[in-house]
Amino acid sequence: MALEIERKFLMKNESWRGLAKGKHYRQGYLNQNKDATVRVRTIGEEGYLTIKGPNENGSRLEYEYTIPIRDAIEMLEKLSASPIVEKLRHVIPYEGFIWEVDEFLGENEGLIFAEIELEHPGQQFSLPPWIGREVTDDPRFYNSNLARNPYKLWKEGL
Repeated sequence: MALEIERKFLMKNESWRGLAKGKHYRQGYLNQNKDATVRVRTIGEEGYLTIKGPNENGSRLEYEYTIPIRDAIEMLEKLSASPIVEKLRHVIPYEGFIWEVDEFLGENEGLIFAEIELEHPGQQFSLPPWIGREVTDDPRFYNSNLARNPYKLWKEGL
């Protein structure tokens, strides 16, 4: 069993820029319900299929498998819901942890937030100077919800 423990934060400022080069991600959702989400993703020339359980206080079951890139592209084009979620992911080490800063493109352009994965829910970590308000428990920031309700359609601000 794979357990993902993740926290999400908005960005406080732009001082993270230049700390890492972003990799292009494209991802779509083949199934989304309260019990499980099935995602297909491309990262550069690699394809992945991921199954995630429901989010409970920042933790959930997650299973990820490498698949042929051609299969991933075909699933994105023919099977996934629209819009496809596109982003540049910047991987930034900070005080013994890895922060993933997602800078969204397309229908979610203008949205940027950072994630940190932890080993257990109570694990302590330091916040980098560019980290702002926590949004872990706000479902608007789940990538699967950004596919259904893109940032450009949000009526209220952050």
